[in-house]
Amino acid sequence: MSQRMMASEATRLAVEDAGLKISDIDGAIDLRRTGGGGDRASYSDTFTRFLGMQAQFYFTIGRGGALAGLATAAATGFLDRGLANYVVCVGAVDDWSKAEQTKKQGHRGMQHAEKEGYWGKPLGDLRAASHHSWMAARHMAQYGTTSEQLGAISVAQRTWACLNPDAKMYGRPITIEDHQNSPWVVEPYHRLDCSLISDGAIAFILTTEERAKDLKQQPIWVSGQGFGEIAASYWWEKKNLTHMAVAPAKEKAFAQAGITLNDIDVAQLYDCFTGEVLLQLEDYGWAEKGQGGKYVESGATAPGGHGIPVNTGGGLLSNWHLGDLVGYAEAVQQLRGTAGDRQVKDAKVALTTGHGGELVSPSMCSIHTSTILTVD
Repeated sequence: MSQRMMASEATRLAVEDAGLKISDIDGAIDLRRTGGGGDRASYSDTFTRFLGMQAQFYFTIGRGGALAGLATAAATGFLDRGLANYVVCVGAVDDWSKAEQTKKQGHRGMQHAEKEGYWGKPLGDLRAASHHSWMAARHMAQYGTTSEQLGAISVAQRTWACLNPDAKMYGRPITIEDHQNSPWVVEPYHRLDCSLISDGAIAFILTTEERAKDLKQQPIWVSGQGFGEIAASYWWEKKNLTHMAVAPAKEKAFAQAGITLNDIDVAQLYDCFTGEVLLQLEDYGWAEKGQGGKYVESGATAPGGHGIPVNTGGGLLSNWHLGDLVGYAEAVQQLRGTAGDRQVKDAKVALTTGHGGELVSPSMCSIHTSTILTVD
């Protein structure tokens, strides 16, 4: 299936889930990790036309893994101004299929486009794992964090995935020993520190409070949002490798929602690699800076842990990969109470985050998004 086909099917299912008709949807946002690109045919024949949707606007949005957060902010702007009644936001990827095709073809016919001014490749910065690894390496050097502690994040999320029949790694538990014995990708990251690649699509529909009350499903409220950029300070400052742009995003999102950290029942933290989870646990305040390793090592984020349940569907590490849409969708299931064996008891407030989108390449995955979802 092409990206457009998967996006169309996810949209159809979301519309059905809400008890709406395709003709009710008057706005559409196509979520792309670069704000464009992907399936070339979508430019000449979008998923909206594929479905016969007469949307009054359609555009693409996204930066790195910050997809659902940006789309929610954009859609609510249209809704607040009375420019739309129902806005569908959908993202689709076919990364797994492309990777499999590349394996069959080798490197024949592949084009390796170089970004102008991108200096990292001659020095070995070939993939996301390499420049993301700098953050984990710096945290280890400064605070004594260990590879085994990073592995505790991977093991905890695999444990959650084994409670999620839809997860790619369902029924495939791992141990710290498995993590340590998995191949190096780029030190300090083993393969089990890295997120999956996937095919699939996720769609959700945003509307106003008044309209939501009349729909098929119990409404999930967007109670607060905030955004931050690590690029607000010089990217080469070493402190930027041990924290993310959480502070401004958290401040705005929590203030809008009227909550504190203790009010959050479940956290879906962007987890392209294990190090990003560690940094966010510290930056949001569940662990002191430098103590995140000990926090996850204690099992705090795993099922039955004493801390905050994190990435309860398995996250990008063990569920599947479609940016922050994966955590966003899991948050909705938790708040609806439909998460089955992995359901967090009495979940009423969920934090979802997004991350990525280099402004300075390589190294600076700059954006951070915080979205607070709640249920009555």
